[in-house]
Parts: sequence; C-alpha cells; structure tokens
Amino acid sequence: MLDIVIEARKAAIAPGMSVRRILPFRLRRMVGPFIFMDHAGPVDVQPELMHNMDVLPHPHIGLSTVNYLFGGQVTHRDSLGVEQVIRPGEVNWMTAGSGIAHSERFEDPATLAGGELEMIQTWVALPEKDEESAPAFTNYKPEQLPVFTDTGVWMRLIAGHAYGLQSNVKTHSPMFYLHVVLEPGARFGLPREHAERGIYVAKGSIEIAGSTYTVGQMLVFNKEASPVIRAKEHTTLMLLGGEPLGERYIWWNFVSSRKDRIEQAKADWKEGRILLPPSDNLEYVPLPEDKSKPAGGPAPQALS
Repeated sequence: MLDIVIEARKAAIAPGMSVRRILPFRLRRMVGPFIFMDHAGPVDVQPELMHNMDVLPHPHIGLSTVNYLFGGQVTHRDSLGVEQVIRPGEVNWMTAGSGIAHSERFEDPATLAGGELEMIQTWVALPEKDEESAPAFTNYKPEQLPVFTDTGVWMRLIAGHAYGLQSNVKTHSPMFYLHVVLEPGARFGLPREHAERGIYVAKGSIEIAGSTYTVGQMLVFNKEASPVIRAKEHTTLMLLGGEPLGERYIWWNFVSSRKDRIEQAKADWKEGRILLPPSDNLEYVPLPEDKSKPAGGPAPQALS
C-alpha cells in the first residue's frame, strides 16, 4: 500500500537559488538508506551572480553523497585532492565515512545563464560498521551504468539492483536508485525485492490507482504494494529505496547512529581537524550556531 505522499518544501541555499527538499521529512525521515534528497533547478541566473551559487568547502561524516545531473555541470573538489567536473548522466559517489570536506563550484557561465543546470542530490546513510570507513570518491561515466528500455520506458540504474539489473557502483547496503523516463501512456511497476520503495516525480505527472501525482511529490510504498504506474505525459522519475538501516541522527551535514559522534564532528570541523580541499582551501562554511540537539534537519548552507 501507499505509506505516505511527501510534498517537497522550498529551501533557499544561496541568493537566487532555491531547491525542492524532499528528505528528510518530519513524518518520514528515511526511505531505505536514503536520508536526504534535494532537487535543484532548472537554474537561470545572470553571470555576475555566479559566485553566489558556489557551495563552499563543508564537511560530512557517516554517509555517501550522490550527485546526479539532468543538465549543466558542477566542479567537485574534496580533501582527498579529487577535482572532478560532474556532467549529466554520471554518478559521483563520495563516501564521507570518518570525515571529508568538499566544495561544489559552478564555473561555466553558459550553464547557469542558459537555465541548463538541474540536479538531484541524495545522501545515503552508511551501516554502523562502515560509518568510520576511509573517505573515498568515485566518478562513474554513463556508459558504465546499466540501461533498460521497453515500449515507452527508458531507465538507468544509478546504483544497487532492480529489475534484474546490477550496477557496478560500490554501495554499502542493499538498495536501488534509478533514473526513469516514461513516454505518455507508458506503464510499469516498482521493483519487488526491496522493503522500502519511493517514487519522486522530477518532471511530468503519473497516475496510480486513479490518483494523479505531479512534480515535487514523492510516493513511498511498503514491500507488499504492487502499484501500476502510468505516465500522463512525458515524465521523469527517480526511484529509490532499499533495506532500512535503523535510527540515524542528522545535524547540518553530519549523519550518525550515535549522538556523541555528531558532537565530535562539530568539534572536529570547528578546530580544523577535517582537512579542506587542497585546491580550494581559502574559504569554507563555518559551523552553524547550534540551536538544536543532533536530531534536527540539515542546515541549508550546504547543497550536499
């Protein structure tokens, strides 16, 4: 059955740039291991405002960030020394583990002025045994990812396994993450092998059991549900989910199964024990003023 419909909320992350924030939601903090999801764009800003869009170096622990672009490009730099231009259709999987800092810079004026930039950003919580793993970053090209097509249906498996497909993207727990494009009238169902499953409508609209769902809505289903999804127009969906990991605490950009670990991460960032990217170390996002216990939502300063 349908567990919940989540309505994306508007969150301002920079002057002139707002995102649709889907997860965490007060009534549904996670779907499988996914604990955070933003939909940014399409973005159209003037070239002189480009510098306002940049996400300065900021820290993470206890999670993997996943950047997936529909259009435009962004430059990733992290404390491992990685510098990667992220382009549409690629999977950029950064595992923070015990701690990493990274920045995201928008350095192509045509991308922003032309309204091409559009991206989905998710955080995947790590199992307890991997929360202190070594930080890592891997870029996967579109041709490395499985693609399935059928009448009116195109899908790319970003990570995990679903519909008999298996992605080579390294993950830490059972999950699936898919980019799906449907032609008007196309029908398909959700993968059955996962306990928690979500559908996010990124573009277009779908119909399920006589009800219509549109851009900015996420539908979350339990394992017993077998919904038939019908596209009412040309539609883009992001499907995600997997096995639940248990309770997680989230504060700003930190995720952990332990409250005390979040407190340690705060001190580590404030005292400079999480290194800045070597090629982007002249400015950074300071630790926000702590007005809540480490169970609140992430502050808006960092996109991922």
